[in-house]
Amino acid sequence: MYVAVKGGERAIDNAHAWLAEERRGDRAIPALTIPQIREQLTLAVNRVMAEGSLYDPDLAALAIKQARGDLIEAIFLIRAYRTTLPRLAASNPVDTGAMAVDRRISATFKDLPGGQVLGPTFDYTHRLLDFALMAEEEAASCAPAAAASPLQGAGGESGANVPHVMEFLNRDGLIEAAAASDTPPPDLTREPMELPADRPLRLQALARGDEGFVLGLAYSTQRGYGRTHAFVGELRVGSVAVEVEIPELGFAVEIGEIELTECETVNQFKGSRSEPPQFTRGYGLVMGQSERKAVSMSLVDRSLRWAELGEDSSGAPAQDEEFVLMHCDNIQATGFLEHIKLPHYVDFQAELELVRRLRAGAQPLREAAE
Repeated sequence: MYVAVKGGERAIDNAHAWLAEERRGDRAIPALTIPQIREQLTLAVNRVMAEGSLYDPDLAALAIKQARGDLIEAIFLIRAYRTTLPRLAASNPVDTGAMAVDRRISATFKDLPGGQVLGPTFDYTHRLLDFALMAEEEAASCAPAAAASPLQGAGGESGANVPHVMEFLNRDGLIEAAAASDTPPPDLTREPMELPADRPLRLQALARGDEGFVLGLAYSTQRGYGRTHAFVGELRVGSVAVEVEIPELGFAVEIGEIELTECETVNQFKGSRSEPPQFTRGYGLVMGQSERKAVSMSLVDRSLRWAELGEDSSGAPAQDEEFVLMHCDNIQATGFLEHIKLPHYVDFQAELELVRRLRAGAQPLREAAE
């Protein structure tokens, strides 16, 4: 805990008041509302929910408004609020195979049961500024489109089971079997990180890790730092039901649904002393629509699995569990980074005095050398 110097309380109050003015901006312009942020800045809201470990679009939108659009500050606000909430129950594992998909693509198979659903994506857009948005000419962009096939990108197969692409490879024994365990995974939000970490704990850390950091690590694996050569086996975005077991009833009750992004990557694997040649898996699951994060997460997940697959480590950053897991959390990183802006007068004076003494002691030696 850092305590401000005497006399700083009034300055801090003034800084808070000034911050509130800057947050509001020009009062001649209407203020942003929480529904506007929630509905029109959905990808920012999704990131705050995912890295804040709390699925509540309204609270995430509030945090973004309060933080003036600083998403890491908004994530901090959400995490802090989350700690005040009671834990009422634990939900059952969600079934992503029963997802009502809005988007579902595969880079490995063209023809899939259920079709490829392009959905809402920037992937096929021209990266050109749309000045019609500035002029509020939204009518043209909202004009009804002609009916499209799944390959052309409509979507939303609500209520139908959409099988995972990996199941097709699994039938022929070409990909490692999906790991299954009845052991409850640890809860990173309630227990401190301990290393070495098992895969469920690593996935939790990556799911709430900083998107940019995880993206950078994933990119490094593609450039040769970790030898991860991946195909996107499947990327899907959609809604899944959340169910909770009610002891008094003896069965599960659906309490709502959440939007998720799931990515499974197929990775080359030449085999090892313990495993035959086959494809291996990387996995990413993130709250909301967050495709960049889910794909990045799956690449880093696969890179971290080198030991359990009997591979040799190349010493790449994305293969170093401690480096990845202890540095991917943007709230911890921000706290440690930004604390250096707080008063360190005593520390600096001590170092300043030390440097002066060292210079004074070195002066006779320099004169003698001359």
